[in-house]
Amino acid sequence: MTQITAMRVNDPRSFGKVGLLVGGDSAEREVSLNGGKAVLAALQRKQVETELFDGSAALFEAIRAGRVDRVFNLVHGPGGEDGTIQGALQLMGIPITGTGLLGSALSMDKVRSKWVWQRRRICTPPFKLLEPGDELPEKAVEQWGMPLFVKPAGLGSSIGISRVSDAREIPAAISLARQYSEDVIVEPEIRGSEYFAGIVGDIALPLIRIETPREFYDYTAKYESDDTQYFCPCGLPEDVEADMQARALAAFHSLDCSGWGRVDFIMDHAGKAWFLEVNTTPGMTDHSLVPQAAAQIGIDFDELVWRILESSL
Repeated sequence: MTQITAMRVNDPRSFGKVGLLVGGDSAEREVSLNGGKAVLAALQRKQVETELFDGSAALFEAIRAGRVDRVFNLVHGPGGEDGTIQGALQLMGIPITGTGLLGSALSMDKVRSKWVWQRRRICTPPFKLLEPGDELPEKAVEQWGMPLFVKPAGLGSSIGISRVSDAREIPAAISLARQYSEDVIVEPEIRGSEYFAGIVGDIALPLIRIETPREFYDYTAKYESDDTQYFCPCGLPEDVEADMQARALAAFHSLDCSGWGRVDFIMDHAGKAWFLEVNTTPGMTDHSLVPQAAAQIGIDFDELVWRILESSL
């Protein structure tokens, strides 16, 4: 049973003037803008003095003018989740929600995060890194078989990801992924059920299992489809779920992540968990997983936003 810790502060004045950073220039811009509307409304209901900023340039101007004491970061992908904004604000002495510079950069890079997991013996699917100009060796297809997943090495929200079931489709899938990242990873499909562990503070929230009629949990299934089914409770025995929560938290911390986030993994038909990635700034829309999981232990959306903001203290 997930234990809820007490909130660290109760007075909205403890946060000072909060800059809510949304938007940015990445392919995940719309997801950020949609979540920003909900988070801004929650902060206002909690009487937190908040100013909304679309992109870092406007935020930096406000910081120089003395209008921002801390930042609630809701920019997904490059420019928000990759350590750049975290490093800039660190130099300016402005606290920010969530993971710091190192953990943000490391978790955003799917290749290097998987290298860390392999070193720490945290199970993750095998993969092939394709740097600019590389092609997928035929022996990888022979070794793994089909289907394969082709992914950009540094983006979230399942943007640019292809599930390939025919070897003739591989070049087009690599070309699509390279629209979003110079480096591309290819890995075999792990057949099983997909689970998500939301993290708030040092708590792993109840696991969510998803089912989608689509080929995989892609952008449409995440943010647009009403056919995606979410199961929380997830259906695992209590002791198995507790073990997976602990392992997800360990995978999160192994990448120097903190504050809040989400760990994604697949449990295959033999009951083995394969960790896929960590998101240090997950979505906060009405389809998003962390708010759904938090609600299962009595943390409503407004309280969740407050607890995320506390990670900047």
